[in-house]
Amino acid sequence: MKVGVLALQGAFREHREVLDALDIECVEVRVPEHLGGVDALILPGGESTTMTRLLDTSGLREPLTGLLRDGLPALGTCAGLILAAVEVLDGRADQVPLGVLDVTVRRNAYGRQRDSFEADLDVVGITGPSFPGVFIRAPVVERVGAGVEVLAEHAGEAVLVRGGAVWGSTFHPELSGDLRVHQRFLQEIAS
Repeated sequence: MKVGVLALQGAFREHREVLDALDIECVEVRVPEHLGGVDALILPGGESTTMTRLLDTSGLREPLTGLLRDGLPALGTCAGLILAAVEVLDGRADQVPLGVLDVTVRRNAYGRQRDSFEADLDVVGITGPSFPGVFIRAPVVERVGAGVEVLAEHAGEAVLVRGGAVWGSTFHPELSGDLRVHQRFLQEIAS
C-alpha cells in the first residue's frame, strides 16, 4: 500500500511519521504527478485558507477532486476535513472546498489557539482505552449528510465522520501518540 500525504502546508510531517511507524509506504504530494499510484491520501491539519489557495496554485485541485470523487480513500484531519467538506462556514469568500464529504463545518469553532484541548473519545470500531483527541483551533461539524456515518463524538458534536471512502476528523490523531485511527482507516482500505 502507498499512501500520499498532501504536503502543501500544515502537519504533513506528523502524518508521515505515523505512516512510517505503521510501516506504510508514503509519498509527499505537492504536484499532480505525486498522486500517481497512491492507494489513499491524507489531508493534514494546518491553515485551511492557505491550503485552499495552494491547491489551486499547485494544480492539484482538479486531479485531486477527480480521484476523490472516483473513490480514492482519504483521511482529512482538522483543516483537511475543512478541505474535504461540502460547505465551510466562517471561511474566506474565496475559500472553495473540494466538496467530497457531505458535511458542513465551521472553521475555528472551538476558539483560538489558547482554547485548544484534549478529550478522551470513544471511536466506533476501535477497542481498548479511549482515543486521546487533540483539538487545536478545531472546526465543528454542524451538519452531517444522510450518507455520512458519525464514528466519534465529543460533547454531542460529531468529531470523526466517514462518508464512503472519505473520513474527516475535527481533531489531530497524528499528534496523539496513538496510531489506532490511522490503523482503522488503513484496515478499511486493505479489506
